[in-house]
Amino acid sequence: MTTTSRRRALTHHHLFWPVAVLIALLLVNVPFTPDFFSINMTDGHLYGSLVSIVLFGSPLILVAVGMTLVIATGGIDLSVGAVVAITGALTCSYISDQADQNTLSAVFLAMGIGLVAAVVCGLWNGFLVARMGIQPIIATLIIMVAGRGVAQLITDGQIITVNSEPYKLIGGGYWLTLPFSVFVVAAVVAVTVALTRRTALGLLVESVGGNAEASRLVGIRSTRIKIMVYMFCALCAGIAGLMISSNTSAADGNNAGLWIELDAILAVVIGGTSLLGGRFSIGGTVVGALVIQTLTTTIYTIGVPTQTNLVFKAAVVIVVCLLQSPKFRAKVFGAKGPKGPQRDTAPVEPAPAADAAPKMEVSR
Repeated sequence: MTTTSRRRALTHHHLFWPVAVLIALLLVNVPFTPDFFSINMTDGHLYGSLVSIVLFGSPLILVAVGMTLVIATGGIDLSVGAVVAITGALTCSYISDQADQNTLSAVFLAMGIGLVAAVVCGLWNGFLVARMGIQPIIATLIIMVAGRGVAQLITDGQIITVNSEPYKLIGGGYWLTLPFSVFVVAAVVAVTVALTRRTALGLLVESVGGNAEASRLVGIRSTRIKIMVYMFCALCAGIAGLMISSNTSAADGNNAGLWIELDAILAVVIGGTSLLGGRFSIGGTVVGALVIQTLTTTIYTIGVPTQTNLVFKAAVVIVVCLLQSPKFRAKVFGAKGPKGPQRDTAPVEPAPAADAAPKMEVSR
């Protein structure tokens, strides 16, 4: 393989442009924060901008991983932000009612209640989409709207605060010098990759997203697959809700996880997964989520005005998506496909028809 072909293969890899944009965003911060890449050890904990990006990006990575499987089946889940709020509200509400908020059994039970509620929301979404045949964007819009109201009913419209050290560990604690949330995300991503790439589950999800009816006709239970991925997506959103409420030691039914569904969808698209369903990339989604979180950090680092940060963020996302488009790169950078061997294009006289009558020569 020649150097040119290797370079072409590298630039055509689905992770090349997301990783390139991630590196570019990280480098942009250096002139504004010279010690951006420095990592310090304080009280046995690692601190630094890179650590903060991973820490605050952990909930988004979790939600985006679950969203990836939903999108791979040709669906969408707009309810993950509301599920984040419901999970945090239920968990913190139960912990705040305990006489001793540091009791491990009470904390585990509270987290279990929150995660069960999240899975039930996912089951409801999957039922509406797979069984009732409702469009995913409409089916999940129900919980997106109603879920916020449910979360505020649980909290009575107030911000519930807790003072529980065991619960604080999930989203704001450290273990082995690293944020504990990093280990939670790594475990979820590893399990997801193992189930989708080491078993037939990933192929089944892709087949359902490619053509659900054809999958059903060949014996794949597409209905069950769809319900399962919506439940998994809600579970990931529930874990993210635990992280967010744990990090702030509070549950805000109105603002917790607000618009996280849009960032998750962007992360999935940046990672190379098509919204039409079919093939997906968990690794690409993780990179896409880190791009979104790094972009948010960069906005604050370079001092973009608050009233324009959303516009700036949208502009960068548009650039990333355009760079991933082969047609756009071909027009802008002049990238053309390899030329094949030249063929002789000399005109060829058509052969006489098989049923043509023979010509007769007349002698004079």
